[in-house]
Amino acid sequence: MRCGRARASLWKAGRAASVGQTLRGPTMLSKKLQDALNAQINLELASSYIYLSMSAWFEAQNLPGSAAWMRKQAAEENAHAMKIFDFVNDCDGAVTLGSLAAPPAAYKGIQDVWTRALAHEKKVTASVAKLMGLAVSEKDYATQALMQWFATEQVEEEKTARQILEEVKKIGENSTAIFFQDRHLGKAAGK
Repeated sequence: MRCGRARASLWKAGRAASVGQTLRGPTMLSKKLQDALNAQINLELASSYIYLSMSAWFEAQNLPGSAAWMRKQAAEENAHAMKIFDFVNDCDGAVTLGSLAAPPAAYKGIQDVWTRALAHEKKVTASVAKLMGLAVSEKDYATQALMQWFATEQVEEEKTARQILEEVKKIGENSTAIFFQDRHLGKAAGK
């Protein structure tokens, strides 16, 4: 997905632009939409950070398959952030990264991890829907197309987290079942 807007020249009158001088003209994105896309980039990066923390927790619990699944999820969330990052840049917008809060390092148990993962995916889904609504109201068709991809992706993300959480609830504290689920998640992650 590219906006297709040409970049401003790095050179003006035979010399390089000075440090701090903007190289871009007006963005194809409204200020409000650019800010919302930047917030979504930050949310996707925070998602990656959260899943990486969950991966570390699973490693500490000697559940390498679940850890690998979460690590793969963290990489996917980072890729989502970069997809929006590239889009903003392609539209001659300015990417502004915000700070990330430290994710939890400890969880009450496996069910707590998956309950939080599903809750977080629902938060991302709500943010995507809000961003899509803004793009529709501004008649920004390129951003709508981008966010449609994310809306469809979120259906899968929520479904997967919900299914795993339901499995975890059925398994309970059965160590044999936990072992097999962990092995299954590891295979799903390519480990």
